[in-house]
Amino acid sequence: MQTNDSTVRDMKRITRRSFLKSSMAGGLALGMPAIVRGDSPNNSVRVAIIGLGDTKVAGGVGGRGHQLIPHARAVPGVKIVGLCDVDPSFIAREAQAFKNRGEAVAAWTDLRRVLDDKDIDAVVVATPNHWHALATVWACQAGKDVYVEKPFSYDIWEGKQAVAAARKYNRMVQVGMQNRSSELIASIAEGVRNLGPIRYVHALVYRPRLGIGRVTAPTPVPDTINYDLWCGPARKGPLMRKQLNYEWHWFWDTGNGEMGNNGIHIIDLCRWLMGQEHPAPRALSIGGRFAFEDCGETPNTQIALFDYQPAPLICEIRNVKAPSSPEGIGKYRNLESGMIIDCKGGCFAGDATGGTFFDKQGKEIKAIKPSYFGDAEALVPRHLANFIEAMRSREKDHLSAESLIGYRSVICGHMANTSHLLGHREQAEAIAESIRASSELSDAFERCRGYLRDNDVDLGATPTTLGPWLTFDAQRERFTEDFAEKANALARRHYRAPYVMPEIA
Repeated sequence: MQTNDSTVRDMKRITRRSFLKSSMAGGLALGMPAIVRGDSPNNSVRVAIIGLGDTKVAGGVGGRGHQLIPHARAVPGVKIVGLCDVDPSFIAREAQAFKNRGEAVAAWTDLRRVLDDKDIDAVVVATPNHWHALATVWACQAGKDVYVEKPFSYDIWEGKQAVAAARKYNRMVQVGMQNRSSELIASIAEGVRNLGPIRYVHALVYRPRLGIGRVTAPTPVPDTINYDLWCGPARKGPLMRKQLNYEWHWFWDTGNGEMGNNGIHIIDLCRWLMGQEHPAPRALSIGGRFAFEDCGETPNTQIALFDYQPAPLICEIRNVKAPSSPEGIGKYRNLESGMIIDCKGGCFAGDATGGTFFDKQGKEIKAIKPSYFGDAEALVPRHLANFIEAMRSREKDHLSAESLIGYRSVICGHMANTSHLLGHREQAEAIAESIRASSELSDAFERCRGYLRDNDVDLGATPTTLGPWLTFDAQRERFTEDFAEKANALARRHYRAPYVMPEIA
């Protein structure tokens, strides 16, 4: 396993010039890397999209593969030639748009048939989480480059295998953490550096969601879907929720909760700006699933402390907002999403699309606004273009979010979730006492208690799960010290034949 990552810089060495050179190879005109501008149609990169998604599912965001198609088509030099999904109706939906444009596109319901096609240069993996790493490894073995959505892996061990596959088969593997392709990070890093040493960092994901309800009997799986293939490496059991799609995020067999869904985006960005190349040396989780009274398993409220030194990172997840409390999701430093980087001389509040610097008294020093990227979604075509650039150069260091970066960041999310899974229910006052030594964690917990009270959740009557401290050895890539045996057992799933992850590393 490679331990050096030249795409991750110590924050002290992130300058505007070096960032643009290393992350985008200097190709910033019109927001696209120079290497892909003006490519001949005869030199197109042939791409297949794996996992199209349900665009009408309740609570969903419209199907990630469906969303990525127009972004990929917008990248010069890209030709989408194949579509894959276990639901033929999703394929038909997307294929019709290609037909209307007079564009030929192949269709498969089994991703293995995509990988058999020698004319495919690269695949975009937009499946549920439990397929991400296995699809990546199989694609690398088939000689395809890979753009894989976050989180990079369902568990720690398979993430290690996916990085090893990228190295062994010399494939370009880009993880869909689009913040890494922001043009503004160099300016943000410079501003943070000017504020002096970092004291602590907060990653905020305050995103209201609804409960998913309960079922008393298995829900029928649509007849058109190959459910065995949908489950893939995961346990194949009855569908004990109202809908198959999207809600898989909130079940441990297939998803990683909000920590692995949106939390990983902000954790990765914070880790980068902190100059931390490796996963946190230790982490703990406080949280639970409150208010929804549904069949979901993952926390909808979670605080994770990643004990980086000298400055810790705290990730706060909030999904609960009662109808009676329209402002109940709350804010921290006037933010609902993004990061707070608190330094000796002030702080930065914002995200990869911009933000504001404040002095110690809270007075605005400077605002950073994007020149031509207005929101996070606008970063997607830039990130895809960066992937195509690296495919052409065959230099993995040209990738903004190369596999090793995605692996190291996702370990942080897995550490938090593993702490939660190994935790125990505890009364709020006992938790407050146990974390009193950490002023920032104590403050985050007290603010969380207030947010839950505003949403009609009484922690006095509803105990919270307090997870143990888990220590992770980045060199050995495994948990050590207390709870290590149980934590390492959760770091590698049991794979269901024939969907078995090859052991490469």
